[in-house]
Order: sequence, then C-alpha cells, then structure tokens
Amino acid sequence: MVPISYNLRNLKVRKTTSAAAAFGLALVVFVFASVLMLSNGIKKTLGRSASPDAALVLRKGATAEIESVIEDANVNLVLNDTSLPQSVSGPRGVSESVVVILLDKIGADGFSNAAVRGIRPDSFAFRPSIKIVEGRMPQEGSDEVVIGRAISGRFKGLTLGESFELKKNRSVKVVGVFEDGGSSNESEVWADIDTVRTAFKREGYTSAIRVRVSPSQFDTFKASIESNRQLNLAVMKEAVYYEKQSEGTSLFISIMGTMIALFFSIGAMLGATITMHAAVANRQREIGTLRALGFSKASILFSFLLESIILSIIGGGIGALASLAMGLVSFSMVNFASWSEIVFRFEPDGGVIVGSMIFATVMGLVGGFLPAIRAARINPIEAMRA
Repeated sequence: MVPISYNLRNLKVRKTTSAAAAFGLALVVFVFASVLMLSNGIKKTLGRSASPDAALVLRKGATAEIESVIEDANVNLVLNDTSLPQSVSGPRGVSESVVVILLDKIGADGFSNAAVRGIRPDSFAFRPSIKIVEGRMPQEGSDEVVIGRAISGRFKGLTLGESFELKKNRSVKVVGVFEDGGSSNESEVWADIDTVRTAFKREGYTSAIRVRVSPSQFDTFKASIESNRQLNLAVMKEAVYYEKQSEGTSLFISIMGTMIALFFSIGAMLGATITMHAAVANRQREIGTLRALGFSKASILFSFLLESIILSIIGGGIGALASLAMGLVSFSMVNFASWSEIVFRFEPDGGVIVGSMIFATVMGLVGGFLPAIRAARINPIEAMRA
C-alpha cells in the first residue's frame, strides 16, 4: 500500500491546483450545509412555539388557525369538558383569533403578509415563556398591540411607539415588544381579540382553542371532543400542529437548496476530476516508479482515490466551518401553511456538519474515481520512458 504521506506531500507540492479544487468543494459544502441549517431552523422555530402539555382545537378540515372558525358558544363547552384536568397552574385554556394583514416592508420594495393574533387577558399566562422586553403590556379592550422581537422593524409601523393600520381607518399603536425563545410567536402581532374581531367583522367567532392537557389525558380529551358531532371540531397536540406547519416550507427549502447544491457539486466534481487528471499526467514517472517497486494496480488506484478524498475532506471541512457563521443570520419568508411572514434562523447542529462532510466525501470519491482508474492502468515501462 502506498504511504499516505506520499499523497499529503503531493497535495502540498501542487498547492495552487489543490487549493483551487478545495475552494470549489468548500463553496458547495457551504451552500449544502446552509440549506440543511435553514431547513432545520424552520422546524425548530415552529417547534419552539409548542408546549408539550398543550393541545390545539380547530374546526374539522382546517389545516391552520387562519382557516378555522369556531363559534364562541362552543368555546366554553370545550374548556369545561370533564376530561380536562380540574386543577392546573394558570389558565386551563384560551381561545384566540388569527388573521393575516398586508404591510409594507422596510428596506425592500413591496409588501408581505403579517400574522395578527387576537388575544385574551389569559393568553400571556397560558404561555409563561413569553416575556415583554421593551415597552409594556397592551391594555385590554384598547387599540394597542405588542409585537414579536423577530418581526420588529421589518414592516412599516412595526416599531415600538409607532402606529399602523390594522384595517382601513382602524389604526393601532405598538406599545410593547416580546420575546419567546426564537419561536414563531416572535413573528406575530398580538392585539386585543375584540379589536381584531371587530375590525374584521368576526364577532362571535374565534380561530382556535388551546387547552392545557397532560399527555396521559390527551387521547381521552380528543375522543370526547371529536365524538361530539355538534361541535365539529378536531384536536391535535400543539407539537404535531407546528410540525405540520413546517413541513411544506421546509420541504420547499430542502428541494430547492439541494438542487442548487447538486448543480454546484457537478462543477466542483469536474474541477476535482480535472485536477486529479492533471496530477496523473504530470506524475507518470512517479507512477511508473511505484509500479516498478512492486505496488499493484489496486494500490495505485486506492492511493489516487485517497488523495481525492483527502482533498474533499479539507474543502468540506472549510465549507462546513464557514457555514457555522450563518447561525448569526436571520431569514424571513412566507410560511406556506399560514401565508404570513415568519423569521427563521439558520440552526447548525451535529447532524448538519456530519451530513455535509459525507456529501464532501462522496464528491471526492466521484471526482477522483476516473483519474484513479487512469493512474492504475498506466504501463510502468511506458511511464518510465515518458
């Protein structure tokens, strides 16, 4: 077997071509890792909004809160269901209305959708993880709103102390900014439920009901609500709901990003192939000498293939490390499920790095395979004469 030090020395001697090939591989891995991180960020952003002991009640057939309509008369029937725990810390449940409004964006031409959640006094108590970090809480029954940290400053009027039109001729003022650990709640505007329902003529109706129910009691509660045909409601765990909300957008990002990375990878593999072919052409005497010393065709093939893999690992490692910087970047786009803009972050983790390095190794294998076969087939006598 040809010593690995031989391959490392050759990469060092041909540092210009090696660096060019590694840079191309690093760029592809950077794109690939960034795509995985963004897809991961979409799932985690929505997943952070879910509580493990919360269930969501929607109208049957609705896939999102904005599609659901529940009569107020049915809200009390749900919240007073006997299958719910009789004693819990904080509110047993809360009903809210969700609408989408069109706002002008800041720093970019055009506009986009923003989600507005009509809340009740118990909404903050139901989600103890939410904290006001600037300003104050809105007064009940007023035209005051609070906004999530992620969406603050992204739309005209969505800044502390400013005002915007909830509906034409219905202006509301931003009096506070809240945080929720980077969840999708931070991409929403929260207003008094009566203000929202009056502005959009939805008096007497709500979008969804959230209830506090332990995992052991969930199936009983679900069966109790869904078996009542008069209610016409469906129950799901909050975690399951947000997982479904992330599927469409995450899949779209993954497919588009992977296609881009694959196109880039073809170029990178061609670059690696050309680099290794050039190396084979310039090292025919070396290869002939190795064969004369008794190294087999398989040893030569493995040696050149290993050299390509080492090159890809170096480039992949650089690209993967560079992609970690994307963890500081936030990215906003319209979530296909809610049709409102949500701010995501690139979320790096061990799986992304491992997947990126595997991707880089595969590129090295594919790019170096043909040059390695060419090197293994070189006739030692002809190589020595070259």
